[in-house]
Amino acid sequence: MTIDERKTGTTGVIQNLILENRGKLNISGVLDVLSFDDQVVVVETELGLLTVKGENIRINKLSIDTSEVIVEGEISYLAYSDKETEKVKGNLISKIFK
Repeated sequence: MTIDERKTGTTGVIQNLILENRGKLNISGVLDVLSFDDQVVVVETELGLLTVKGENIRINKLSIDTSEVIVEGEISYLAYSDKETEKVKGNLISKIFK
C-alpha cells in the first residue's frame, strides 16, 4: 500500500498515534508542541490539537523535520480538540498567568 492510498479522503492527511503499553506514544503529523510539563503535553497536529495527560510525562524525541514526537511516561489520557477552540483557551490562560 502506498502513502497516497493510505491518505484519508476528507483531509488528505496521514497521522499515526502508536501507544505502547501506556508508556510510550509515537505521534506523526506534528506541526508544533504548544506546551508541556510533567503531567500534560499539548501538540498541534495536522488533524487538530492533541492533549496527552499522565504522570512523569516527558518528550523523548521531537523532530519537526520528520513531523514526529515521542512522549514517554505513565500515559492515562489522549484527546483531540478543535484548533481554534484550544487556541482561544490557551491564549486566555496564558494571559492570566503572565
